[in-house]
Amino acid sequence: MTSTPTAPRLAAATLEPLFAPSGVMVVGASATPGKLGAVMAESLRGHNAPLYLVNNRAAGMHATISDALAAAEGEVDLAVMCIPAPATAQALRECAAGGLRAALVCAGGFGEAGPAGEAHERAVVQAVRETGIRLLGPNTSGFFVPGRGLRASFVPGVAAVRPGPVAVVAASGGVNHALAFRLQRAGVGVSLAVGLGASLDVGAEDVLEHLVGDDGTRVVALHLETVKDGPALLRAVARLSAVKPVVALVVGRSDVSEFASSHTGALATSWRTTRALLRQAGAVLVDDEEALVDGVTALAGRRLAPSPTPGVALITAQAGPGLLVADALQSAGVDLPRLSLQTQAAVAEQLPPITFQANPVDTGRPGPGFDRVVAAVAADPAVDALAVYGLTEPVVDLPAAVAQSGASDVVPVLIGVDGPQGDLDQARASAAELGLPLLAGPTALARGLVALVEDARAQFARSVEPAPAAEPARLTGPWDEIRAKELLDQIGLRTPPRRRCTTRAEAHEALNVLETPVAVKLVDAAVLHKTELGGVHLNIRTAAEMDGALDALEAVGAREFLVESMAAPGVDLIVGARRDPVFGPVVLLGIGGTAAEVMADVAIRSVPLDERAAAGMVDDLQGRALLLGHRSGPVADRTQLAGVLTALGGVLRATPAIDEIEVNPLRLTASGLVALDAVVVPSSDIAVDGDARTGHVDAPAAQS
Repeated sequence: MTSTPTAPRLAAATLEPLFAPSGVMVVGASATPGKLGAVMAESLRGHNAPLYLVNNRAAGMHATISDALAAAEGEVDLAVMCIPAPATAQALRECAAGGLRAALVCAGGFGEAGPAGEAHERAVVQAVRETGIRLLGPNTSGFFVPGRGLRASFVPGVAAVRPGPVAVVAASGGVNHALAFRLQRAGVGVSLAVGLGASLDVGAEDVLEHLVGDDGTRVVALHLETVKDGPALLRAVARLSAVKPVVALVVGRSDVSEFASSHTGALATSWRTTRALLRQAGAVLVDDEEALVDGVTALAGRRLAPSPTPGVALITAQAGPGLLVADALQSAGVDLPRLSLQTQAAVAEQLPPITFQANPVDTGRPGPGFDRVVAAVAADPAVDALAVYGLTEPVVDLPAAVAQSGASDVVPVLIGVDGPQGDLDQARASAAELGLPLLAGPTALARGLVALVEDARAQFARSVEPAPAAEPARLTGPWDEIRAKELLDQIGLRTPPRRRCTTRAEAHEALNVLETPVAVKLVDAAVLHKTELGGVHLNIRTAAEMDGALDALEAVGAREFLVESMAAPGVDLIVGARRDPVFGPVVLLGIGGTAAEVMADVAIRSVPLDERAAAGMVDDLQGRALLLGHRSGPVADRTQLAGVLTALGGVLRATPAIDEIEVNPLRLTASGLVALDAVVVPSSDIAVDGDARTGHVDAPAAQS
């Protein structure tokens, strides 16, 4: 996941001219079958709006853009460019001068084509910046709006994609079409499907903002490969997810090519950061395209109310598939509450006593009264969402039974079925007619339910506004470990008693004064990872041990020493705050120590964040049990930990002079949190005096 800068443009104009044009002009149209200009022109003929074709060598077409503009008399908004890269910038200027407000550029030959292509790209960006025309592409197979019959795509199969409630916003034109075809096979229609391509102008954030007010869209499938403007993307996702669910697939799991100088920078890779911050903004995150389709299919129905722990009930006509669904739900942390005794009694009136009826409800082979079972379970006060699974059998029509039960008027209902393709198609058609989401198979049903629950959790988590940043207190560098710990003292984070020592005599005096055992460390602002240089010696109790430690430290170049009391045993964490190059200030919490990068068990949030969101970061960790009293160990005070994270984020918000803070390890002990090591990295534009990291930082006042 990388960031690619783009030139600023004029005001961010509406995308209506792109997706709902009054007329379309194809520049570079062709009469030769198979050519891009011919295929695109043919695809656009289905749009109920004027179409103007431009090609100076084809009979029956307009010779120039000016000729087409004269014929259109203002009834054209969108130019579809099917011309080579060198001619694109000038064509854009001519179209903008004639009143066109949007353009689609499908061709390649721009930045990806070497120096010559980069020059063409700069010319296009300049034309967009100067004219304000909105540009989709280049390097995209286009977009389509089935409900309008608008198919600006050179992939003929899009004609079969029917209108529906799901918008697809994909970085890749190929992925855009692949997802649309998958949705079509799943029986779910598309409101808008966009392949962003190179995104020289229109990016994901622009389309997401457009979809906020699009009445035809109920849920959005988002596919990302790169992020140019992180804050803008997060704002758009937050605005959109407040009114419509967003399900996101982020590519780049293996992108760890750029490491910052500290552990925090290494762990907060772009892929992790992008996923974490999208979730924080309200999106549901999935791992592959199948889960993406299942998620939007489920959320195309009713959305759950915001809740930290929605309860899900499962009614299954076959116990084995039901176990697969229940296992997947519980693995995802979805609550399957036990049904009330009253509900179980109502269910028992319809089912034989040999079936399990507490949740999941095993009906055996469903028969008469199945709709009453569904109604009873949906009415249980602990149930927020209901799933119904069964094989396609002549005994009962699952979509019809659910509709007859009235359950979907009480809670969101998902239906899962399996059977021969013909039966499955019939069930999908029935469910679509009744307005009920239907998924094929236990795994798909479970993924849909998880998406419903994750959406409800995300909406609940973002319902609290962060508190204003604390007033800063001025501090100065150089930022060696001692000075970094003084910063932590300022924000109220406990650090061990310590002494800065410039001579061996001072180190021995510190040994006599401080509680033993002590740690003895090299002090140098230029050394971020002291253990790698042999710069840390632990459990020093005697004068002889102190001399041995000092000898070793001097051998690796130490001229100053930190002597501090060692903390009680506990669980080592890592916390940090850094300026992400794409998203801005973020904070990180993870399982710490020297193996932090190997474990890579981290949670990331953008700044500012409220204390509830910060406290919830614990739940993202795979090793969270270590913080909850594992084997009689210490229990983390979530409020205290949240205070640390919000304070570190506040430092970055208040002080441009600092790029990064890392506390590793932050030890959780029986008496609370204590910072054993700390690194502060000043901004690159802050002066560095030799090897000493200098500059000042404005830190928030100590937390009460």
